Amino acid sequence: MLMKKIALYSIALSTYALTGMTSSLFAQDIRVKIQDAFNQFQNQENVKNGISSLTVFDGKTGQTIYAVNENIGLATASTMKVITAATALDFLGKNYQFKTTLYYTGTIDETGVLNGNIIVTGTGDPTLGSDRYPETKADVVLNKWIAAIQKAGIRSINGAVIADDRLYNGNQLPGGWIWTDMGNYYGAGISSLNWHENAFGIDFSPAAKVGAKAEIIQDTTRAPYLNIINETTTGRAGSGDNVYAYAAPYSTKIFVRGTYGQDLKKTIELASPDPAYDLAFQLNEGLKKQGILAIQSPATGAKMDSIDVSQKQTLDVHLSPTMDKIVYWFNQKSINLYGEALLKTIAYTTAGKTGTDDGANYIQKYWNAKLGIRPSELNSMDGSGLAPQNRVTTLAMNKIMQYAQKQNWYPVFYESLPTYNDMKMKSGTIGGVLGYTGVHTNKNGQSFTYTLLVNNYSGSGSNMRKQMFKLLDVLK
Repeated sequence: MLMKKIALYSIALSTYALTGMTSSLFAQDIRVKIQDAFNQFQNQENVKNGISSLTVFDGKTGQTIYAVNENIGLATASTMKVITAATALDFLGKNYQFKTTLYYTGTIDETGVLNGNIIVTGTGDPTLGSDRYPETKADVVLNKWIAAIQKAGIRSINGAVIADDRLYNGNQLPGGWIWTDMGNYYGAGISSLNWHENAFGIDFSPAAKVGAKAEIIQDTTRAPYLNIINETTTGRAGSGDNVYAYAAPYSTKIFVRGTYGQDLKKTIELASPDPAYDLAFQLNEGLKKQGILAIQSPATGAKMDSIDVSQKQTLDVHLSPTMDKIVYWFNQKSINLYGEALLKTIAYTTAGKTGTDDGANYIQKYWNAKLGIRPSELNSMDGSGLAPQNRVTTLAMNKIMQYAQKQNWYPVFYESLPTYNDMKMKSGTIGGVLGYTGVHTNKNGQSFTYTLLVNNYSGSGSNMRKQMFKLLDVLK
């Protein structure tokens, strides 16, 4: 019996040694392949004056398979979103929901006159009025609220419709965002009362002659309080969308410049300068259509200082989709607004603070406590990656990607990652910056987490993208 046990033990040791040797050989083999591929990548002319960083972990063990320039902080572009998403899921939870409350102040007399105000107050829901979910669409929300107002017996309003956006101090932009982004949908500000993803669309009719003015024929949301100054010209067929809007929070003028291709059929999305006001305006207009008139003009949180809220009655509490559904569209469509909303929510939930920098500082502390990532490895200015000044190491980002795989919320996080090059990964693109971070299991069952960032490349983005995909193909 003793001899049998010794024999079995010897076999077990041999099997263990063989498994360990196989794992070691696999790691060594793939490391050599990645090194060769990275050397070829680095020899391109278009990265001669740039810098590239790549970190690859074994997806199962977390062992570093390959790393180069992994401790250098680089601009991230939208790959920053995976860090914000992972933090939100880990800290707030996949079932977290935002609340938006509709209520009235004052009293309703026997004839249905409200001697008070209709007020909507928000907590930062980025999906309110969004077309991405059936229950958040603008007309669905507005009709629900109008019905609630009617059910309360209100027939007219001796006051105003007010959108209370004071929680985050109105509509703000993260520090570091640039002027050429601000007027466009992807550069929309963040408020505690967001509406229709803080954007609206305009449609153009291009001219028959290249260089002639492209006229605006309609906007998708009626906003007569805005003055859109159109300087857009018609571009040649195939030139596409080169239209840019110039505005800032609370602007009443929006300058629209650039070219709109002759054969283009696309709605151009602009940032709403005051989303809370637009919500109040649209609700006021909807009530008008039902014959419910307010004697005062729609307003925002600035008016709340003069409002008596000692008597108030809740009419409706609107709940956002759960966090897992928000993160899905956040990563799939790279919606910057969602990232900034999550960042502010994390800051407010943690310490009652509302600044973008407060949220960024908390994320630094969170991952330092969780994974030992130093603040200098995760030096961010926003939650979306639009700020060119963000500096994050590929090692830090990859540690967070690796951590995600072990959490109960990982399936929804994984689902949120887009598919590029037949690999699940989040992309990032701003001027001179391209990045990818993701997870992949190859045909042999070997799994990886990886982060690749390139800064200050030259040439076209499409060519650089092809070269980055070619490099990552070695993981397949």
